[in-house]
Amino acid sequence: MELRRVCVFCGSNPGTDPAYVAAAEATGRLLAERGLGVVYGGGSVGLMGRLAQTAMAAGGEVVGVIPDFLDRVEVAKRDITRLEVAGSMHERKARMAELSDAFLALPGGIGTFEEVFETMTWTQLGVHDKPVGLVDVAGFWSPAAALLDRAVADGFLAPDVRAAVVVAPTAAEVLDAFAGWTRPALGKWTERDVEI
Repeated sequence: MELRRVCVFCGSNPGTDPAYVAAAEATGRLLAERGLGVVYGGGSVGLMGRLAQTAMAAGGEVVGVIPDFLDRVEVAKRDITRLEVAGSMHERKARMAELSDAFLALPGGIGTFEEVFETMTWTQLGVHDKPVGLVDVAGFWSPAAALLDRAVADGFLAPDVRAAVVVAPTAAEVLDAFAGWTRPALGKWTERDVEI
């Protein structure tokens, strides 16, 4: 699978563990070093700001997509390769997906959860053919991975859909796993071979 740009979902806050900021910076640097562009939410604060700043400092391409209501309150980061202003949160997510070949999620809050789970849904439904990975910094995503495993065990999620979500401690490991990524089988839910 050839990647040109990777969408990174992450918090607009830095979080309480210094490992979160360190991971955002390492991810920005890594993507730039691998020649991969960054697509992100366009913010200048929290993990988003650190990711973008570090990728730019390492010579990378950074494309931010921010909804107009957040742009108006000056949360946008303007010293990046390109900043696009979307009319709504829905337009923002659609544009970020259009610009990206894969998705990574660093730690974050409700917005990050919503974004990454929506991309997982799009993978399951065949809306896109792009891998999704969780960078499990300090075990942050371990509860989400356990929830996905529980959904499989309880018959709500097909095993191949769960297997398509990469979970690893570092962005480098997630990106390496993307090389062998395969899209889960498509088809109506009722036609899947899932124990309920």
